[in-house]
Amino acid sequence: YAVFLHGLDFSAALKTPRKKFLTGLILRRADKIIAANTYVASQAESLYPDLADRIAVVNPGVFGGTPNISEADKNNLRDKYNLSGKTVLFSLGRLVKRKGFDRVIQALAKMSPAEAEKFVYVIAGHGPQAEYLRRLVPSYWRDRVIFLGMVTETEKWTWLETSDIFIMPSRDIAGDFEGFGIVYLEANLCGKPVIAGNSGGVSDAVLDGVTGLIVDSENIDDIKEKILILA
Repeated sequence: YAVFLHGLDFSAALKTPRKKFLTGLILRRADKIIAANTYVASQAESLYPDLADRIAVVNPGVFGGTPNISEADKNNLRDKYNLSGKTVLFSLGRLVKRKGFDRVIQALAKMSPAEAEKFVYVIAGHGPQAEYLRRLVPSYWRDRVIFLGMVTETEKWTWLETSDIFIMPSRDIAGDFEGFGIVYLEANLCGKPVIAGNSGGVSDAVLDGVTGLIVDSENIDDIKEKILILA
C-alpha cells in the first residue's frame, strides 16, 4: 500500500507518543510514501531516514485552462465595487489564522496615505476569523477592504481575472501550515503575480521572483514592501 502525506495530517500525527508510534509503524510497512510537497517529504526523511528511498514528492496541479470570463463580467465587478483606477489585491481561502490575511490588513495599515490611496483589498471566504478581520481594519481603510463571504466557482475566477495581485502570506501555526496552495497556481493561470508566505509547501507552488514573491509571513514590513514592488 501507499501513504499520502499532505501537511497537517502528518504533523498532527506526531503530537502524541501513541500516534507517533502508529505513524512510524504505518509508514515503515508502506511500499511508497507520497508527499504533496518537499517540506513534508523532508520532515518524513528526517524522522525516518531509513525510508528515504520510499519517499517521493508529487505536487498537486491544476488544469491548464480557465473559464471564459468576459470583459463585461469584469467591468461589472469594477463598477459594483468602485475598482476603477485601483490596484486590486485579492485573497481567497478559509478565514483562519494560518492564511495570514490579518497580516495583509496590518501591512496595508502601515502604508502612507499616498501609498494607500491606490489600493483596494478584497477578501473572499468564510471562517472563524471573519469578525476579527473586520475589526482589524482601520477606519480609514473600511471603504477599501471588501469582505465578500463565500463565492461561487464562477465568481472566484471572475475575481482572479479582475484583480491585479493575489496575496495569501500563509504561516505555520503549531504545525498547521499550507500543504501547497492550489489557489496560487489558479491566480498564475489568470496571469496574476502572487504574494505567498514562507511556510509549509508553498515554495513548491510559488517560484520566488518568477511566478510571485515569497515573504516572511510574520514580517509586516516585508509584506508591505512586496505589495508596493508588485503594484
